Amino acid sequence: MGQSDIDPRQKLILVVDDEPRMTRFIRMNLELEGFDVIEAHNGIEALEKVRTRLPDLVVLDVMMPKMDGFETLEILREVSSVPVIMLTVRGDEEDKVRGLELGADDYVTKPFGAREFVSRIKAVLRRTQSATTPESAILQIDDRLSIDLNSRQVIVEGERLDLRPTEFRLLYHLLENAGWVVPYETLLAKVWGYEYQDEVQYLRLYVTYLRKKIEVDSSNPRYILTERGVGYRFVDFQREDKTSADEEV
Repeated sequence: MGQSDIDPRQKLILVVDDEPRMTRFIRMNLELEGFDVIEAHNGIEALEKVRTRLPDLVVLDVMMPKMDGFETLEILREVSSVPVIMLTVRGDEEDKVRGLELGADDYVTKPFGAREFVSRIKAVLRRTQSATTPESAILQIDDRLSIDLNSRQVIVEGERLDLRPTEFRLLYHLLENAGWVVPYETLLAKVWGYEYQDEVQYLRLYVTYLRKKIEVDSSNPRYILTERGVGYRFVDFQREDKTSADEEV
């Protein structure tokens, strides 16, 4: 089995939905793939099962009584970084953005096909599983910014800031190609998976998250530059310094 493959037999999925037909549909298709599945039917029950059963991923419906999916996710993110896929009958862009801003890893609109849904679960698990990092843990960008590759933290002016798994993967792929423009489709495929090459909104949102953490002024970025209509580029300061020195000679 390759390093990026997912073994469903080792993964526990928590499905949170107040509709019995929906939970049965999801459970049946996930179990056919070999996943272990547990259920919760409201937000309070979901939070308890995350605490006691430690699932590898949570499928969380938005429209639930008492405590909706957004409120449940907000509380969940205070105590856990477990991957979360949101479910909703609405396809509103505002709902999608709100879920992602609260820390969801993906968003699926009902109705959906079983094949696509299982594919998205596998894609989220692939990108959130541990990645190997070089022994040389600290990558120094300039006097102000460095990246701790082992702890997945950015160090900004001496202060350590945690990165979400998706934020780290995005930053890592930009750094791997420092000085070069990386197209939107390439970043989406590398960070989220090939199923996400049209989800440019995801990419823009996470670039915004990264800029808020590493830039002096996120509205006037120094590190992550936008090449409008094409992609993003992480500035290669070493190359720029060399070019400046050559021009002075």
